[in-house]
Amino acid sequence: KSSWGEGSLGLSEHLYKILVIGDLGVGKTSIIKRYVHHNFSPNYRATIGVDFALKVLNWDQETVRLQLWDIAGQERFGNMTRVYYREAMGAFIVFDVTRPASFEAVTKWKEDLDSKVTLANGKHIATLLLANKCDQDNDVLTNNGIKMDQFCQDNGFVGWYETSAKENINIDEAANCLVKHIIASEKDMVQPEVPNTISPQLEKDKGGTCASCFRSQ
Repeated sequence: KSSWGEGSLGLSEHLYKILVIGDLGVGKTSIIKRYVHHNFSPNYRATIGVDFALKVLNWDQETVRLQLWDIAGQERFGNMTRVYYREAMGAFIVFDVTRPASFEAVTKWKEDLDSKVTLANGKHIATLLLANKCDQDNDVLTNNGIKMDQFCQDNGFVGWYETSAKENINIDEAANCLVKHIIASEKDMVQPEVPNTISPQLEKDKGGTCASCFRSQ
């Protein structure tokens, strides 16, 4: 959900709720701690239920507040996730590149997300895929960047990044990418849609992949 208002400096402010979801142990809490607090610890306890963190950005001379919801992996597909997802404007779905099973679960997380939250215009919220723990040697899942690009297009992700909370790889870049898409989708909701009578086949590409978000392989 976005809130618009005037800050102390007369700048408009935006508040966006962002979900961070994925299987247990893929590094969701570590990514948030790295992004918000600029630190890393290998000893985080498993999140129980849901946790929160706030990140404040200066974005094009405006204040953007990101409310990051760290949702426990064991909560997946439960009834409570509908409550947690409410009014979200964007999401990260995280998997662990060293655990193929966590990647196989990505489509289920995405389907669950899409079934429980939509924007005011009925479209799905902007969702970015994070291939986490890319600092580890046995990264075989993301070697084929073209395949990953296709996976994102097929499953409605706006893009993907290889990330490492431990080594601080692509955390800020991924977040900036998601914020860019959230702001674009919000503007999309404000502006009335004009029917495309010339190239109706383009309709299927709406909300598709943003190539600029993809990390070149």
